[in-house]
Amino acid sequence: MSLFKKDLAQNFEEAIENRRSIYHIEPKSPISDDEIEKIIGDIVKHVPSAFNSQSTHIVLLLNDEHKKFWDLTKECLKEKMGPDRDFSATEQKINSFKAGYGTVLYYVDTKVTEGLQEKFASYADNFPVWAHHSSAMHQFAIWTAFANKGLGASLQHYNGVIDDKVVTEFDIPATWELVAQMPFGTIGSEAGPKEFQPVENRFIVKK
Repeated sequence: MSLFKKDLAQNFEEAIENRRSIYHIEPKSPISDDEIEKIIGDIVKHVPSAFNSQSTHIVLLLNDEHKKFWDLTKECLKEKMGPDRDFSATEQKINSFKAGYGTVLYYVDTKVTEGLQEKFASYADNFPVWAHHSSAMHQFAIWTAFANKGLGASLQHYNGVIDDKVVTEFDIPATWELVAQMPFGTIGSEAGPKEFQPVENRFIVKK
């Protein structure tokens, strides 16, 4: 029986509601590394993609690899900001991510999308967009599954600044496009109250 059928203590709606951005994370996990890998592996296998392209690829960083990633990110940001700008707030933020247990890197394989663009030229402009749709579904599914296990996480976007060095340092294929980064760990502080716009302003029903 799959993870999703046997192991959801909450119903689906509750799991979605309980997923929040958690910025105070600690270098511990309530579940084993093997279970983390299984959660991600099951999601990679079952989350849909346009034309079943399976264009989303994921890298899980744990232990020293996780720390190395955030040190590298800090170096890249400091270099981009230059010596004349105050780096203290940015450094504190990056250190808060490094203080977690691990990081999930989300990628789109451009080799896959480019192959589909050649094969189905009439949809060419859509394939990169659809690939990012699939990546977003992976991000949400993993984030929600982590929350269901007591792992806090947030979604970060330092891609565009760190990509080349990450490819080199972690031996990532050159055709993989970095989309997002998700630091995670045991929840140090719960998320605060969240404000919501009226649902009826964002949800229309026609009968």
